[in-house]
Amino acid sequence: MPDKVMVTGCFDLLHSGHVAFLQEAASLGDLYVCIGSDETVAGLKGRRPVNPQAERQFMLEALSCVYQVLINQGSGILDFLSEMDEIRPDVFFVNEDGHTPDKENICRQKGIQYQVSKRKPARDLPARSTTALREECTIPYRIDLAGGWLDQPYVSKFHPGPVLTISIEPTQEFNYRSGMATSTRKSAIELWRVNLPPGDPEKLAKMLFRFDNPPGSTEIAGSQDSIGIVMPGLNKSNYQGGYWPESIESIHDDDILDWLEKHLYLVTLGPRVNDYDVLTDTRINEQGAKALAEAAEACWEAILKKDLVAFGNSFRESFEAQIAMFPNMVDQSIFNMIEEYRDIALGWKLSGAGGGGYLILISEKSVEKAIQVRVRRRTREL
Repeated sequence: MPDKVMVTGCFDLLHSGHVAFLQEAASLGDLYVCIGSDETVAGLKGRRPVNPQAERQFMLEALSCVYQVLINQGSGILDFLSEMDEIRPDVFFVNEDGHTPDKENICRQKGIQYQVSKRKPARDLPARSTTALREECTIPYRIDLAGGWLDQPYVSKFHPGPVLTISIEPTQEFNYRSGMATSTRKSAIELWRVNLPPGDPEKLAKMLFRFDNPPGSTEIAGSQDSIGIVMPGLNKSNYQGGYWPESIESIHDDDILDWLEKHLYLVTLGPRVNDYDVLTDTRINEQGAKALAEAAEACWEAILKKDLVAFGNSFRESFEAQIAMFPNMVDQSIFNMIEEYRDIALGWKLSGAGGGGYLILISEKSVEKAIQVRVRRRTREL
């Protein structure tokens, strides 16, 4: 009797990359495809799928390599648990983008073989992804490397300091509410639709910041999000108690940006839950803001020198300074995850304000099953 192989996903805008993945999984046994419901996809991606669940199910069932298609009854990134208990697969098959430590741990507990596939195109066809097929895929994401929270006046009023951001090419679709500035990115898509317009990047970043925070906003999204999305390369935004930085320093040197790409790894944790409140039990004071600012400055200097050990240390110290002021950023599960990578990583932090998203690691060695990013470069015209 053939093994049962289970895969999960959205499978919206079915393309050759999906088919290649499904064929690879089906080579291991009878293939059960479990798809996210429309509600789950909306929660994870911040938008409803183009094709509703019934249509996605119909198209997948038409593929000869697929044995059965189920619509997951759960929610969130682990929406497939009841289907897994029903199917009782021998193999759980995921691609690199779909890997999370939680999935691997569940399979270990249930005695299911966990296998991660390298994303690769079929035959000589071009590489495809759902993100690349959607118009808005040209709008970048951003990662804040250090100093995050200093773009809020209620923090930088205690001590001035920088926030370091890198603009990220949308080589994949990062989950909504995952600390990659996805909310501000949605505003950019609403404002500019397909891609960033030509013009002075700082002026465009100011435009996006104002659009993202219309008059009457009760909570102001930090300007580091707009700056990180619009301004290419590595940027150091220097805050002194205002919503907009006093100055911005930018790095476009390919050697430095290549070095960053080589040593940054993202491990998927899942999106923040809707009732998550990072502002609970804050301890914002001069000591904490000073520690955060000093760690961010040290991180900047380490990057300029391409000193990986110093980069890892200051990266971690910036995260620890954030936690000291915003303890609700983390819980025990996050600390447990960090412990799993402590021996191979030189530094770590959560993407964005925490509570989910991605664990970002600084490592000299390759981190298995982790995502690497591409830093957006300045165009020749600029």
